[in-house]
Amino acid sequence: MDGVPRGPEQRRPGSSTEPESLRFSVLGPVRAWRHDEPVATGSPQQRALLAALLLREGRTATAAELIDALWGEEPPSQALAAVRTYASRLRKVLDPGVLVSESGGYAVRGLGEGALDLAAAQELAAEAEKARNTGDLCHAREVLNRALSRWDGETLAGVPGPYAEAQRVRLEEWRLQLLESRLDMDLDQGCHAETVSELTALTAAHPLRERLRELLMLALYRSGRQAEALAVYADTRRLLSDELGVDPRPGLQELQQRILRADPNLAEPSAPMAEPVTVPVRPAQLPATVPDFTGRASFVRELSDVLASATGAQAQVMAVSALAGIGGVGKTTLAVHVAHAARSAFPDGQLYVDLQGAGARSAEPETVLGSFLRALGTADSAIPDSLEERAALYRSVLDGRRVLVLLDNARDAAQVRPLLPGTAGCAALVTSRVRMTGLAGAHLVDLDVMSPEEALALFTRIVGEERVGAERKAALDVVAACGFLPLAIRIAASRLAARRTWTVSVLAAKLADERRRLDELQAGDLAVKATFELGYGQLEPAQARAFRLLGLADGPDISLAAAAAVLDLPVEDTEDLLESLVDTSLLESAAPGRYRFHDLVRLYARACAERDEQPPGEREAALSRVLDFYLATAAGIYAMERPGDRLVDHLEPTQHKGLRFAEGTAALDWLYTEGASLLASVRQSVATDRLRRGVDLLWAAKDLAESGANSRQYETTASAVCEAAQLAGDHRTEGRARTTLTNVLLVSGRIHQAAEEARLAMDRAAAAQDVAAGSWAANDRGLISLHQHRYSDGKALFEQAIQGFSAAGNRAGEATTLFNLSRAHLAMGDVAKAVDIARHGLALLSELGRTMRLANGHYALGMALTKAERHMEALSQFGEALTIFADHRQRLWEGTTHFRVAEAHMAARRAAQAAQHAEQALAIGCIGGDRMRGHVLTLLGRALSALGQSDRAKACWHEALRLYEENSPMEADEVRALLAPVDAA
Repeated sequence: MDGVPRGPEQRRPGSSTEPESLRFSVLGPVRAWRHDEPVATGSPQQRALLAALLLREGRTATAAELIDALWGEEPPSQALAAVRTYASRLRKVLDPGVLVSESGGYAVRGLGEGALDLAAAQELAAEAEKARNTGDLCHAREVLNRALSRWDGETLAGVPGPYAEAQRVRLEEWRLQLLESRLDMDLDQGCHAETVSELTALTAAHPLRERLRELLMLALYRSGRQAEALAVYADTRRLLSDELGVDPRPGLQELQQRILRADPNLAEPSAPMAEPVTVPVRPAQLPATVPDFTGRASFVRELSDVLASATGAQAQVMAVSALAGIGGVGKTTLAVHVAHAARSAFPDGQLYVDLQGAGARSAEPETVLGSFLRALGTADSAIPDSLEERAALYRSVLDGRRVLVLLDNARDAAQVRPLLPGTAGCAALVTSRVRMTGLAGAHLVDLDVMSPEEALALFTRIVGEERVGAERKAALDVVAACGFLPLAIRIAASRLAARRTWTVSVLAAKLADERRRLDELQAGDLAVKATFELGYGQLEPAQARAFRLLGLADGPDISLAAAAAVLDLPVEDTEDLLESLVDTSLLESAAPGRYRFHDLVRLYARACAERDEQPPGEREAALSRVLDFYLATAAGIYAMERPGDRLVDHLEPTQHKGLRFAEGTAALDWLYTEGASLLASVRQSVATDRLRRGVDLLWAAKDLAESGANSRQYETTASAVCEAAQLAGDHRTEGRARTTLTNVLLVSGRIHQAAEEARLAMDRAAAAQDVAAGSWAANDRGLISLHQHRYSDGKALFEQAIQGFSAAGNRAGEATTLFNLSRAHLAMGDVAKAVDIARHGLALLSELGRTMRLANGHYALGMALTKAERHMEALSQFGEALTIFADHRQRLWEGTTHFRVAEAHMAARRAAQAAQHAEQALAIGCIGGDRMRGHVLTLLGRALSALGQSDRAKACWHEALRLYEENSPMEADEVRALLAPVDAA
């Protein structure tokens, strides 16, 4: 951000007026406002005078200087009179004291802070530079974006005169420097794909600016587009040679060489975590630390800092840290490790006790105090009998000493309070399965499972580098099966270390069976199941029921509302139960209103449900209730998003009313947040009498596939439901499942597979007399026909679908298929018919209200208008579509619409705009998978070729050809035709 221009002086000492309400802009048209009301600034020459004064930094400009600024070397004969007239007019419309006369000239004085947009931009740029220098790139980017947003078009737009022209050039150069700086930080933050689109447009607008080319090369390379990155260099070298007769600057040449070498330092930067500084270990009552302690660096540092605060020069109170977490997560191991590391800071001793809080009989505080007092040198005869007297004596003995107390496995805060030292210089570490919220002033730490890297490192330290190195993938499978829980990893590793004939793969296979996993995780007196049993045994009956039933539901987590459905309880009662389970560490609070089990705890909860839940049918009833909840809620969202669509009338009835939303944003928040759990519920319905409701839920939640948010999980789920329905001989369910599978295959561009699924879907729907599924299957087959260039077949199928929707009163389905019929007519060359049909479909949907499918209508009409060469109308339609798709979070449709916008721009011979939107389509992704990506790359190549970037165009076409060669021979031939003259050159 070097070369930041200086701005005008905002205030001068002694100024008597500060017109805070008056604001000016020069980063765009020269304008003025008072209390947000525009102030007339007069003719272009008058605005030129105002701009010259605003940019003088509060200094006086003589009449001669202003004449030169406005007219240069050829001023009119009455130039001085004109300057005085302009100044007089400005003085009348501005606040008193702003435009002052001084020494035969004029100056603008006394403006309020931020009154000039340039000054505000300068302050923001300086703040961004400071944030960047301190390493806060997120804040620096945000502030720099705010600075850039101050520009509103061309600087000093419409202002005549040589001074204005010079300032335009200067300020535009500064804007580009700021933009380059922000783009550089974008890349440092990993926003490679998003940056490519912007850089493509900028390099087209500023083809000789090498820094932009350099950033584009780096962005492409980090996006996995090495060939295009090198092509940018080739285009740049040729352009510089042709235009200026020079070679690229050394930095650009070096970057090309590093890309050719695949220099690993060009990858996305990452800041390594500093290793904590440990303190020499001097044990006293502390148990021995484990020799293979691994990871937990951030927790070690955090706890060590708290302990250090107890013994520092500024220490005024005793330090208490309380670690909470599930059994087996390594609380004791971590606490002992930290205590040993801090031992030298507590030379007067370290006390330790296992309070047995997870057991049936926890240690009594008075007994522990007696033991501690003896260890501190108090004679038995001097130890009083009562708890209060022992606690008081304990605190007195510790006064003036520096002692660390480790209270392991505490039951609750009441057990811990009498055991805490009372003076500065001492510290206490507490471990418990319960969060010690009742300990005033305690530093609370929630200990989670290990990271995959830490887990693998622990496993390797126990088993040995040689055995793990030979089977790294199997070792990763083992630690994942252990849920990254330290106790489980230690048990698994110890079993393997004791069995030299076992391979890591043998252990991984044993742990792969979920029903046997907990039984496999025991070695000697260590057992994961026994650890969980201690916590489960202390639950109240209502807590234990909640623990068992919640463990039945698959999914990464569960919402409070879904949990209430599982338990068949009001939300308030459910929240109380779940929060109490969180306090015991048997359940985790993933986010406000969301909960999750550790994988091994979930297996234990299910085992408890099979063993203890009475009557046994309650397990099935719980899963049925949550499926009902998801189906009822998703059906309501489907109806909200698609008013007039009658699909919801053809879904299985539910006993649960589900959630209702007042507006679409909250509804979509719920759908995408619940996506993984919702699909897990569908998968659990396979091979049960819930299968019909499961497939209906899959259909009602089809936005999860179309948006790309959960496409892979959605496809896996749809395939599983298909197989189950086929085995059950349920044509209705199979037809609907194949319809959902067709949809996700079309989204990913796998046309041949989609064609077979759509054919089977239509056949099964006919056999089941399922009009809803049959109509949608006909529509899907029509789309497939368009992809296969069988336009007449597609037209006939769309007309069949329209008849089905019309007969069922499904106006939304009818309108959606009309949009597709428009595309069929467009492909057959009947552009006018295509426009009329798309408009008719839009009219139908408009009567139903603002619906997501309106976007498809604007999209179809935009395509037709593009073919009709009505490009501005087409772009207007695509703009409407983009807004609606964005509102409804249909990212893949957004990307596809950007591709159509690029087509419209290219048809209108606006290659730079076409390239920019094509890049946005690539960054976002499109409906149609690799096939559509090939279309986008082909168009991008055309745009780049038109911009003179032939090498990069060639790289795009080669990538498109690679994508087409397997499944799209016609498109492949088109790209070969584009490449032929380029390759021959």
